[in-house]
Amino acid sequence: MLAAQPWAFPALLGVLGLLVGSFLNVVIHRLPIIMTRQWQAECAALAAPDSAAPVVLEPYNLVIPRSRCPHCERLIAAHDNIPVLSYLVLGGRCRHCRAGISLRYPLVEVASAALAGIVAWHFGAGWQGLCAALLTWALLALAMIDAQTQLLPDSITQPFLWLGLLLNSADVFTDLPNALTGAVTGYLLLWSVYWAFKLTTGKEGMGYGDFKLLAMLGAWLGWQALPVILLAASLVGAVVGIALIAFAGHQRNQPLPFGPYLAGAGWIALLWGEQIMDFWLGGGGSL
Repeated sequence: MLAAQPWAFPALLGVLGLLVGSFLNVVIHRLPIIMTRQWQAECAALAAPDSAAPVVLEPYNLVIPRSRCPHCERLIAAHDNIPVLSYLVLGGRCRHCRAGISLRYPLVEVASAALAGIVAWHFGAGWQGLCAALLTWALLALAMIDAQTQLLPDSITQPFLWLGLLLNSADVFTDLPNALTGAVTGYLLLWSVYWAFKLTTGKEGMGYGDFKLLAMLGAWLGWQALPVILLAASLVGAVVGIALIAFAGHQRNQPLPFGPYLAGAGWIALLWGEQIMDFWLGGGGSL
């Protein structure tokens, strides 16, 4: 039935994307807090290794505690947590205290649905479409987390790196040798840039999370996609950085996250990487 109706699979994955987007909002908000709490607990343990009373933190993960309004601390009911619809019905405000709800929440849900629908339409019904949607959702979460906190969690990049290698052992997007070479090359490319910049300037130009994100993309798409990803991410990042300095008062020595540009370029390479490379190598032929 999905094959007979080309719109059915994108529509189905788009609806699923709304639900996934709601979960991604939880991941984007809570995962940096979880990481911070873990670092604090580890630092406390190192500071007092012989303490008889280890620090015990309240459970905090992607499930516990239930979602609350950050202003009035009231629990958010299930009917107030329906993707996009609840935001529109409530007028973007908490039902109880009428404090504003960040526009980020419905935007992430809409983006999750729209991007999943696009990859479903591009790849069609099947394993490629489903796996491309998984990668899309991971990239969306990573881009948002890095934009807000300048963190790229290992708990996302590392499992998805291994998942990319596993999928490509069955030639889902490329073959395993290309995927393995892509993972190693992706990591070493940015690792080399990092050390060249540090040895030259004495400063750190990027974080290790960027290395792992590019390695993850290499594992999914193969080493051939890396030039497209790096060139596109660097170009857009440079343009945005110059615009922020020129028009938004951004300081030159104030760091900018590179992860969102890598994630966006990786998603573009997922869909059109081969056509872009053919366009460049062919001297500007038709895409």
